[in-house]
Amino acid sequence: MHAMVLTKLKSPLQWMDLPKPIPGKGQLLLKVHCCGICRTDLHVIDGELPHSMLPIIPGHQIVGTVVEKGADTHSLLGRRVGVPWLGGACGHCLYCLDGRENLCDAPIYTGYHTNGGFAEFCVANENFCFSIPDHYPDEQAAPLLCAGLIGYRALRFTEYGQNLGLYGFGAAAHIVTQAACHQGRSVYAFTWPGDIETQNFAKSLGAIWEGSSDDLPPNKLDAAIIFAPSGNLVPKALKAASKGSIVVCAGIHMSDIPSFPYSLLWEERVLRSVANLTRRDGEEFLELAPRIPIKTSVTTYPLYKANEALDDLRHGRFQGAAVITI
Repeated sequence: MHAMVLTKLKSPLQWMDLPKPIPGKGQLLLKVHCCGICRTDLHVIDGELPHSMLPIIPGHQIVGTVVEKGADTHSLLGRRVGVPWLGGACGHCLYCLDGRENLCDAPIYTGYHTNGGFAEFCVANENFCFSIPDHYPDEQAAPLLCAGLIGYRALRFTEYGQNLGLYGFGAAAHIVTQAACHQGRSVYAFTWPGDIETQNFAKSLGAIWEGSSDDLPPNKLDAAIIFAPSGNLVPKALKAASKGSIVVCAGIHMSDIPSFPYSLLWEERVLRSVANLTRRDGEEFLELAPRIPIKTSVTTYPLYKANEALDDLRHGRFQGAAVITI
C-alpha cells in the first residue's frame, strides 16, 4: 500500500510503499476512503507531543470500509466506519471505570501511537470505530471525527452560555458554530487580526459578530472556547468574559499561558481544558449532526499532496476543514 510516513520530527512526510497491515485480535482492516487533517497532526509532526513513535503514519479522522476482520470481531464486511483520535483505552484504570476513558492512563491515539489514515489501508480497534451517518459523503464525514467530536465536547462544557465566543475559527469552530446556532446561542467569532475572509466565513455560518482576537466583543461572553493553540488568548478570553462564565481550552497542545492578574479569573470565572473524547461523545454527536444538520466545508487533497495540505493548514490557506482523499 502507499502511505505518507513521518520518519523524522519536524520534517516532511515521506511517500512510501509498505506492506498492507494485518488485523489482529479485536481489530478491523479498513480500506481508507479519506482522512481529515488536524492541527494535532502538526503537533505530532513538530514534536510538540511527548513520546513520539517513529516511523508513524499520521491521520486520525479516518473514513473507510471494513475489508478484513481479526479474531473476536463482529463488524460486517463492507461496513463504513470512522476512526477518531482515541483509538483505544485500557478499560480498567480508575478513569475508564468512572466513564472517563478520555483520561485513560494507557490510551492509544490514532496516528500517534498506531498508524493512522494517511494511507490506503489501516487497522483499527473495532470497539473504537463509529458508524457514519448514511447521508454524509466520505469527505464531509471525516471532519466530524475530531473537529466535530472535540468541538462538541468543548461545547458541552460551556453549559449553554448564551453569548459564546470562539477563538480560532478553523475546522472545529465552523462545526461548533452550526451546533451552537442550532441551540439558539449567539456566536462571536475571533480570528487573526485582519483576516476578513475568515470573518466573513464565520458570518455565513451564523455568527452574529466577527472580529480580531485582540478586540473586545460588544457584549460580555457567557462562555468561550479557545481552539487556537495560543496561550496568549487565555487572558484575552477571560477579559471578554462575564462573571461566572466558563473559558474552555480545547486543544491538545497550547503555547505557554502568560501571567495575568487574578482579577480576570475572579468573580467565579472558570478556566478548564478538554482532553480527547469518549465513545459516548462520538455516539451522541454523530446522532445529532444529521439532525441539525451539520454541513462541513471541505478542501480536498490527494494522498501524495499531504505535505501541501499540512502546510496550508499551518498557514490558514483554506476555510473550514481539509481532507486527504485516497
